[in-house]
Amino acid sequence: MARTVTHCDVAVIGAGPAGLSAAVQLGEAGADTIVLDEKPAAGGQLFKQIHKFFGSERHMAGMRGFEIGELLLSRCEELQIPVRLNSPAWALFPDLSLGTTFEGLPSAIKAKQVIVATGASENALSFPGWTLPGVMGAGAVQTMVNYHRVRPGERALVVGAGNVGLIVAYQLLQAGIEVVAVAEAAHTVGGYMVHAAKIRRMGVPFAMNHTVLSAEGEGRVERCTIAAVDEAFVPQPGTERTFDVDLVCVAVGLSPAVELCSSMGMEMTHVGELGGWIPSHNAALQTSIDGVYVAGDVSGVEEASSAMEEGRLAALSALSALGVVRRPEAECLRTKIKESLNQLRRGPFGSTLAQRKEDVCRRHEEQCLTIA
Repeated sequence: MARTVTHCDVAVIGAGPAGLSAAVQLGEAGADTIVLDEKPAAGGQLFKQIHKFFGSERHMAGMRGFEIGELLLSRCEELQIPVRLNSPAWALFPDLSLGTTFEGLPSAIKAKQVIVATGASENALSFPGWTLPGVMGAGAVQTMVNYHRVRPGERALVVGAGNVGLIVAYQLLQAGIEVVAVAEAAHTVGGYMVHAAKIRRMGVPFAMNHTVLSAEGEGRVERCTIAAVDEAFVPQPGTERTFDVDLVCVAVGLSPAVELCSSMGMEMTHVGELGGWIPSHNAALQTSIDGVYVAGDVSGVEEASSAMEEGRLAALSALSALGVVRRPEAECLRTKIKESLNQLRRGPFGSTLAQRKEDVCRRHEEQCLTIA
């Protein structure tokens, strides 16, 4: 039985960059807002990010992730927006009521609008020895190095040359940890070349078209073997290379955290470039459930800057539905946010993500017209 029932205009699920940005936008417009997060600290990935952000002043370029997190949380405090931590949203019902936990006891929230900003989870990579201590995901490595200031090893192999792998490789170097190589199964670097160039200048070799064969060690990882792969990603005999390492950092992508969305029967669509299954949504980030919006990595994995803009866009859609923001003003603000997102999505793979997001929105809107 629920301990309390709390009523609000908008419930925001997730206190990462998307959720906090949405909350600030809502609070500044005067909407009664509650933010929920299952973790003991707010900010999501922001407090693990010590590098400076790209983009324009609007995108907080030149600021480091943890500084942006502090700014957003400070603004929430100024606006008196409650951010409930250790409060997982374990149920979302069609009437927009939420089952959650507050101060260790079951609680319920009845909202007029809901923004789901649950982020994404790391993909695992299975190989012999992958459960040895010292083999860990990039998120765990960032938490230890950037947040707790603990070095998880002395010599590291990084697996994955996307943005996360490249950034973490550089942060390992900053922490005084030797990076013996960055292994990537694809034939090209998947992240920004500016990140790749930094670690290459520091002497870190790239092993493209390579995958992990095994990790070995007594009680923890001591060695890791990689091998070249063919076009079907099949390891090729005779190409094995073994490195003496005590840390294997796995950075092989993220998958949107859609468990809450799928549990309420939300329409889903699969887009590989965006991380896999995502909630179907339109350009306003409205899902197939009226009054429920998605923002950030749960709507398709991108960067934190894009997540913040999507949080603002979802908040604007909720405010428009509530009648707090009139339609002409909403359209004007929506145009500015979309222009900002387009700036962030420029480039060889950013444009691909933008196209996939547009495809999702178009299909969702066509489906809604068909049903109507």
